[in-house]
Amino acid sequence: MEASRIAEVFGIQLKQLNIEKEEIQSDSLTEIASHAALQAAKSRPYRVVSEDAGFFVEALGGFPGPYSAYAFRTLGTAGILKLMRGERNRNASFMAALAYCQPGKHPVCFKGVVKGVVSRRPKGTNGFGFDPIFIPLKGDGRTFAEMSIEEKNVISHRAGAFRQFSRWFTSKRE
Repeated sequence: MEASRIAEVFGIQLKQLNIEKEEIQSDSLTEIASHAALQAAKSRPYRVVSEDAGFFVEALGGFPGPYSAYAFRTLGTAGILKLMRGERNRNASFMAALAYCQPGKHPVCFKGVVKGVVSRRPKGTNGFGFDPIFIPLKGDGRTFAEMSIEEKNVISHRAGAFRQFSRWFTSKRE
């Protein structure tokens, strides 16, 4: 929904495809998104976009990073907060890598980053994953989970990557 709302502003309509895909394990979000886009473009006669995102906590050496979905399933926000107990450095960022691919071509990649801090406790019910414990620096002190989709789309990592892609894509169509 977040990506679709950004793309619509540029006159781009996204449609979610349910495609079986192999998700590679890599420390690189760009590599993961590129691999998925290339696989999808080989299996369908469509132009495709694949996106991967991660939550990077500075005091934890960038963990969970590209392994955020697994870390969320196994540790949750409570586990990350437990790892951060007593830690003064609460700097973190969300990063997104978006890969666009046409059948028979190599993927073109775009990145979005939003810097912030890990809160001391979860707040809010919107969003997903680590949104309840991430306070973006460009925000007003609320976590992503306390923001509406519209508010989050102004500053989020995913929105940044999709805006870059959308500008590039619309410039290629003209």
